[in-house]
Amino acid sequence: MPVAVSQGPAEELEAEELITEEIDAEVGAEEENQSVQRVAEAPRAAKEGEDWLSDYEGQLNIDMYQTKDNVIIKSTIAGVRPEDIDITVANDMVTIKGARKKEETVSQDDYFYQECYWGNFSRSVIIPVDIDSEGIEADLKDGILTVIIPKAAKAKTKKVKVKGL
Repeated sequence: MPVAVSQGPAEELEAEELITEEIDAEVGAEEENQSVQRVAEAPRAAKEGEDWLSDYEGQLNIDMYQTKDNVIIKSTIAGVRPEDIDITVANDMVTIKGARKKEETVSQDDYFYQECYWGNFSRSVIIPVDIDSEGIEADLKDGILTVIIPKAAKAKTKKVKVKGL
């Protein structure tokens, strides 16, 4: 690592920036080497019988927001057929489960990158408002699941007039 001889505050700042950039480059290169090593070791681990991934269930990423009348849940689940999705509601919790299945078998040795998740996935979320679980609708279009959950009708307030005898 080069040593900078400084003449004043501006030179010291430049030297610090230079050292920081060099350290960042070294850390980035080491992280990249570790990542490449993990990818290279993955086929070997699979061959050695480590099937811990077979019990793993992926977590579904979602967006959840509200409108005046509904709570909306959206998720990108490309490659999943509607019949492979199960949505359940229990009290104020909505659970979405499904499976993304591989259509072909590829040897671990033939992968350059393996970043897509294949297998079972699920996500349970608590809805922070009262909902009408009977009116829930779900639609899968262009790889995006949209679940529309109607909010419960607000309790109507009724004013009672007291009569005097």
